[in-house]
Amino acid sequence: MIVILTLLTATSVFAFKPITWAAFKAHPIPKFAMRLEGEDLVDYINTVQPFFQANFTVLSKEKERARIMSAQFMVAPKERAGEIVLAEEVPRSFDARERWPECKSIGMIRDQSACGSCWAVSAASAMSDRLCIQSNGKSKKILSDADIISCCKECGYGCQGGWPIEAWRYVVNRGVCTGGLYGEKNVCKPYPFYPCGHHDGQKYYGPCPQGLHETPKCKKQCQRGYEKNYEEDKFFGKSAYAVKDTEAAIQKEIMTNGPVQAVMRTYQDFSYYKGGIYMHTAGAQTGATSVKLIGWGEESGVPYWIAANTWNSDWGENGFFRILRGSNECGVESMVIAGMMKV
Repeated sequence: MIVILTLLTATSVFAFKPITWAAFKAHPIPKFAMRLEGEDLVDYINTVQPFFQANFTVLSKEKERARIMSAQFMVAPKERAGEIVLAEEVPRSFDARERWPECKSIGMIRDQSACGSCWAVSAASAMSDRLCIQSNGKSKKILSDADIISCCKECGYGCQGGWPIEAWRYVVNRGVCTGGLYGEKNVCKPYPFYPCGHHDGQKYYGPCPQGLHETPKCKKQCQRGYEKNYEEDKFFGKSAYAVKDTEAAIQKEIMTNGPVQAVMRTYQDFSYYKGGIYMHTAGAQTGATSVKLIGWGEESGVPYWIAANTWNSDWGENGFFRILRGSNECGVESMVIAGMMKV
């Protein structure tokens, strides 16, 4: 009864009139809404706003914590790259999957499993895209998130989080071998952890562990049966940098050089995202996560970024999500990392 009454109170603010995203964001989130959890949280989200849909799933707090890293890793480098000057105007919409269709890695969704490795998984994903793009489609190798997680000691704490910029710097200085999804054979170092739990239409490997996986030890060798040795298999970056924290600068970077890596704050409502244009609505902050931005667009007057998450393809919009653009929603525009690859 208390939950129903509070929902009625909250919705009365916007009742009988259309909501613009600006008006919605200008209204403070009620304190009680920040404390909502589970089905009460999902019901509230779907009642008070029309921009995105939430779907309740039985998600243990252990599993939620396992795929989120601490907000301490949301520290942007002081030095940022200058904004790219373009002869053409920034288009109203852009999707890197359509701009570079030969680079299938752009649309590939990874699963970090019970490891807070989003910082490395998203980094390796964006690097793979850029390797393909910057080689004009000649190199379509998937680069190893596992190699970065296990061997980049200066990056952070492996499955307990890390700094994305350090992942890019590591690949500039020491390189990264080929990788792929869990179980892949024709690569040097595939992802070491299986997609835990049940996933729609996918093979069941086993339950999620209690807590986080341990960070794998750094082994400077490829898996048995792979044709190359570890050092011969490596690819290197040419540069690593933070992108200027403006909407236009991020757009120009993506359309010129390819997808970028971003870090954003996470709240409980983000875990239940099913589709639409996400904007924080309710629920407590859970930490931070790192994602890949691949484009942008606008729907019903709401501008958005297109982003790839690392929580399996059965989450969100087939593993992707859209998030409000141009307002630094959840800090997504404040820490954008990229680099150039050696080709």
